[in-house]
Amino acid sequence: MESAGAYGAGKAGSVAFDPVAFFTHPRTVLRLMSWVFSMVVFSCIVNEGYINIGSERLLCVFNNNADACNFGVTIGVACFLGSIFFLILDYPVFTPSGLASFLWFVGFCFLANQWQATSPDELPLAQGSDAARATIAFCFFSILTWAVLTLSALRRFLTGSNRNLFTWQHLEPPAGSARATPYPIANGATIVTTNPYQAPPFTETLDPQKLTQQRPVAPAF
Repeated sequence: MESAGAYGAGKAGSVAFDPVAFFTHPRTVLRLMSWVFSMVVFSCIVNEGYINIGSERLLCVFNNNADACNFGVTIGVACFLGSIFFLILDYPVFTPSGLASFLWFVGFCFLANQWQATSPDELPLAQGSDAARATIAFCFFSILTWAVLTLSALRRFLTGSNRNLFTWQHLEPPAGSARATPYPIANGATIVTTNPYQAPPFTETLDPQKLTQQRPVAPAF
């Protein structure tokens, strides 16, 4: 049994691309979830993260702090594009994943702090409140997905294995790749399991008559 390698694209010359195995693999599911979460974050901020109170100037719902909205949009778009890139590349890289997890953690703390400092008077009729809460919630969810991807890639890098944290998938050898027996076996003979690539030990059958003929004879006196 071989350890799982490229579960989607398959190994060159052996297995064709299997879309079902690719999209059901846990790493692919996590990347898709990270892609959706980042899209929700920057979409909520762009669509409902700015309000207009008595003027034409748009203010950020997070304590009127434009830096908070800009940070959320920036990290959301960056991780949105990064999720697509690594999904197509299908390669475990723990440095960008760890950086994304750290930035999501910073964004979660920053946005939560600014939202807590926002007074109800700054949001008439609770404009943008649902979008702000959704942004903070999906920032937290993004921390979890990117952290798991980071640990998975780090484990594969340190152990030098093709397996990740999810070791439930394996590739069975093809049905036609059974090793042939190196020596023919007669019908009814006993089969002894040995290494098929190791030569059998050297044996020789001794003939009793040859032993008698070669036995030295004592000289007669």
